[in-house]
Amino acid sequence: MTPDYPTLFFFERGEWWDYAMLIVVAACLAFAAWLIQRSKTAVVIIFVVIPLTMTIFWWPHSTDGTEVAGWFPVVKHYSALVGSFSLVGLQYIPSLRRKNWYLLLPALILAINILEAVVRELQCHSFNGVDPTQGMVTWGGPWNIMNAIAGVLNLLAISGWVGIFVAEGKSKAIIWGDLTIWWIIAYDLWNFSYIYNCLADRSWYSGLALLASCTVPVLFSFGRGAWIQYRAYTLTMWSAVALTVPHFTQDSMFAHRSAHNPTAMFLIALASLLANIGVMAWHVYRIVTLRRNPCTQEIYSDTPEYVALMRHIAPVEEQDRTAARIGRTAEDLGYRDAPPPTAAPEPTQEVPPRTPVPTG
Repeated sequence: MTPDYPTLFFFERGEWWDYAMLIVVAACLAFAAWLIQRSKTAVVIIFVVIPLTMTIFWWPHSTDGTEVAGWFPVVKHYSALVGSFSLVGLQYIPSLRRKNWYLLLPALILAINILEAVVRELQCHSFNGVDPTQGMVTWGGPWNIMNAIAGVLNLLAISGWVGIFVAEGKSKAIIWGDLTIWWIIAYDLWNFSYIYNCLADRSWYSGLALLASCTVPVLFSFGRGAWIQYRAYTLTMWSAVALTVPHFTQDSMFAHRSAHNPTAMFLIALASLLANIGVMAWHVYRIVTLRRNPCTQEIYSDTPEYVALMRHIAPVEEQDRTAARIGRTAEDLGYRDAPPPTAAPEPTQEVPPRTPVPTG
């Protein structure tokens, strides 16, 4: 399992430009997702014109002899594209925002993707050497089982899809408040462990860069609450990049290989498992103690982070609906200030008529 190149625990040592390109890729993906979120023109160009053009003229030939050869990666790209378009639909077709079956789609797609990765993780447990389905070196071990359990826990902690809404203002951000920052961190640890275990030599860009491109924006005010949108858009764009220039991550000067370190695999899987146990334990605690239904209510809608989202970017009708689902009012939860009390009118004092003074 020891590589024949210098390593730094998780990855090969590489050159300075590998690290610079990691930042460039993450930043470009994040910026493009930000642009798509705000511009219908960007949606048409990046999600319609480019994929159709590439499918006809470039992708049938660009992947020959590479790790992404064949029709399956193209199908995966279009499945990611469908997920992205489900979010675009919420932005530009207001009537969809009140249909619960449509709001369920992002949660369903997210859950299916996690479940697919869990199945793949269990398959990789039996590999030691070159994986015939991927053409990459894969080393199975207890880390696969640990991370598969973490993935199931992460999936079960998905909630609050009924509360997905479109933010007010120019951003038209898709806000899903129940995907808390702690759930996102647990997801990132799980997903990176999965990529590192099962797609090891792609994990520099498909793991670190891709996860950074959707997680870093939610740490700032412009992206807070919109993780699902950044995740869907960056994943869709990265799958297109992998089809367009497959040699970029495989054998170009910027390719950065895994260290194939079993200790690293074990530790990241352990971190993933512990993080997801913690998130799931807190999730169950709130469900039980607050008596909330994760399929029909938000679990975290009274937390300070959720209240801040609702107060600053949620439409008034969304504030009222979210509060009503847990039997509260928007003013009570702090989503908006209570209207000032109306001052009672001062009583008017009747002036008695003047008695005329007799003359003479």
